[in-house]
Amino acid sequence: MKAVYVAMMAAAGIVMAGQAQADEALAKAKNCMACHAIDKKLVGPAYKDVAAKYKSDKNAVATLAAKVKAGGKGNWGEIPMPPNNVTDDEAKKLVTWILAQK
Repeated sequence: MKAVYVAMMAAAGIVMAGQAQADEALAKAKNCMACHAIDKKLVGPAYKDVAAKYKSDKNAVATLAAKVKAGGKGNWGEIPMPPNNVTDDEAKKLVTWILAQK
């Protein structure tokens, strides 16, 4: 029984790691990483800083997905984020991944 449990946990870890890599790949494919990095500020804020700022905001996914699509200015300084050519589903996937960063 213990071996089955260990195998299930390992499989779950592989699936989660694969999803995290897939969403990072989406961020790279949509050129998000040209202005953002996971752990340091580039043109825009580090994703770990975004995750920290919005960690207790229950509406963060919807709010940030809308900002990803429409662009925005003023929350992280004067440099605006341009609108991004992503679907609603892609925006939600990207934001969910961003908010999971530590």
